[in-house]
Amino acid sequence: MDFHCHLDLYPGAKAVSEEASRRNEFTWLVTTSPRAYEATSKVLGRLSRVLITPGLHPELVEQRAAELPQLLKLMEQATAVGEVGIDGSYRFKSSLAIQRKVFEAVVERCKELGGKTISIHSRGAAKEVLSILLKNPGFGTAVLHWFSGTLAEMEVAHKMGCWFSLGPGAFASTAGRALALRLPRDRVVPESDGPFANEGGVQVQPWSMNRTAHLLAESWGCSEPEALRTLTDNGRNLLEVMGWPRSQ
Repeated sequence: MDFHCHLDLYPGAKAVSEEASRRNEFTWLVTTSPRAYEATSKVLGRLSRVLITPGLHPELVEQRAAELPQLLKLMEQATAVGEVGIDGSYRFKSSLAIQRKVFEAVVERCKELGGKTISIHSRGAAKEVLSILLKNPGFGTAVLHWFSGTLAEMEVAHKMGCWFSLGPGAFASTAGRALALRLPRDRVVPESDGPFANEGGVQVQPWSMNRTAHLLAESWGCSEPEALRTLTDNGRNLLEVMGWPRSQ
């Protein structure tokens, strides 16, 4: 399983996507803009066990904010939403105000639609992301992608019912490994964040779940099969929340 992946952005995207469909029980293809979602759906939309969702990546918001109405419309028929969120890093400081506006609009729309599962980017902005979610009870289910907030923010997110998706790339830093150790084990699901994430200079592939289990086992002090079972059980539980049919 892979709960956050940009299949459409890999070199040889069609072949990689077909391989992911063959290997994985489930792959969540998050898109970076409404236009990307529509194009990707046309090219890859018939793949089994692959969910493609509309999003508007916070790193692109400054250039693509005009696509927000299109995103809000696409959300009406979408099973889930992503990638959306806020990036509070220095590089995107100038667009924070518009990022906030877009994310608030998305969360409010999720609430209006009766709740959606959302894959959320929160680098350097976990506190603000959680605050917006808390202001909109009924928004649905949050999956915090590659969470890098503080332990206190992680506890708040856990109490809110958030999930945490992470992959091999999250273990590259000391801080990432320390955070993985403390993540609530019943709320962790696998992701790759490919093709952006890498491990040892090599792109992480969408079928990296076993590698994530290996790294989690080292952090958790358990066996690799136990960590793999935990990820599998958690993933299936989240799929039930999402309403994703296992038969696909």
